[in-house]
Amino acid sequence: MSPISKQVNWSPYLVGAGIGVLSWVVFVVVANPIGITTAISQVAGGVAGMAVGGEAVTQNPYWAKHPMKLDYGTLFLVGTFIGALLSALASRSFRIETVPSVWQERFGPSVTRRMVVAFIGGALAMYGARMAGGCTSGNGISQGLQLAVVGWTFLVVMFASGLVTAWLLFRPRN
Repeated sequence: MSPISKQVNWSPYLVGAGIGVLSWVVFVVVANPIGITTAISQVAGGVAGMAVGGEAVTQNPYWAKHPMKLDYGTLFLVGTFIGALLSALASRSFRIETVPSVWQERFGPSVTRRMVVAFIGGALAMYGARMAGGCTSGNGISQGLQLAVVGWTFLVVMFASGLVTAWLLFRPRN
């Protein structure tokens, strides 16, 4: 195991260069930009089909357009999870944490509150990503690399809203 795999905090320059190279490789190999929200939507449709029935899912206009399938996006989704897990295991930083310390310090130790807020935040982020036609990797990285105005607009708005949200949630208390 190389020393770099044991690092918890990787160089943002190294990671940025790696994402850039990955984007080039993906464009060459599968002729698609990197992105993950369409695959998440497809998997959600597959899971929803098991819960409410396949016919209900196929009648939904969105899931009819994006049916569950095993393709590049699904493999990218699974690979992202596996890669993150392997990285956390290799760096010995893996842990199951229901209430992170930074959350607990600010909002208390309630697991239920944390899970409800995390679910709502995730649902809003996914809804916004699908409305925008892509997520951070699809809009920000892939379209930013192509110098598309929508990609750069997305990045500016994402960082600005992240800064405002972090300030609102974690500003010093008086």
